[in-house]
Amino acid sequence: MDAVERPTFETSAAMEVYQHVERHGTAARHRVREMVDLSPEAFEEALTHLLSKGYIEDDGGTLTLALDVGSVEQHTTDGLTYTIRPAHNDDFEGLVQTIRNVSSDGTYVVAESVAEQLLYEDAVTRHNTVESRVFFVATVDGEVVGWCHLDIPQLDKLRETAQLTVGVREEQRGQGIGSQLMQRGLDWAKANGYRKLYNSVPAITENAMVFLEDHGWNTEGIRRNHYSIDGEQVDEVMMAYTFD
Repeated sequence: MDAVERPTFETSAAMEVYQHVERHGTAARHRVREMVDLSPEAFEEALTHLLSKGYIEDDGGTLTLALDVGSVEQHTTDGLTYTIRPAHNDDFEGLVQTIRNVSSDGTYVVAESVAEQLLYEDAVTRHNTVESRVFFVATVDGEVVGWCHLDIPQLDKLRETAQLTVGVREEQRGQGIGSQLMQRGLDWAKANGYRKLYNSVPAITENAMVFLEDHGWNTEGIRRNHYSIDGEQVDEVMMAYTFD
């Protein structure tokens, strides 16, 4: 199932099973069967339907969302080999730690809110009738060192725009990882019909703004005194990337 495809359900039983898996990211098949208010026969029928539609995958009894967001890529720069791929729920801890590491100085406010949302919902990927959330991660020796995140509203009037965040741990910067993550997010958004992406940063983060500008982003607006950082009021710079 594509992340831009709004899930639809032919029965309330199928919707109940899907919603349980979607809320938890991954769930043991027997645990879902215990939690939903369905007879064993109705559960199996609903699950078979979801599997046939490609909404859910069953990996040895573990149910996950079946979102197709691309392949695994490997890159090498100056002797450093790293992988960029779609994130999955096993990346949860490393992803949260990386986002918190990058936003630890208190200036990447949007990323901070993404980390808090992940912790609140306890799931990497979301895909429901309200919103979708897609993550790509960069890994070195299996450890998450960077991310690119797209927050995708499902409301028809907003479905051609999305919010993007991207970041790399300080010790892994200067290797082109951030640029590759950014490009992966841009390529995915373009391939799926998006016309504009947004990112907002405090005006004091000059390096972040230069990075975005170098990758084709432009300032669309400024909200005066939007943030309070270290006791000071700071403007928010609203930046956008528009596809040709």
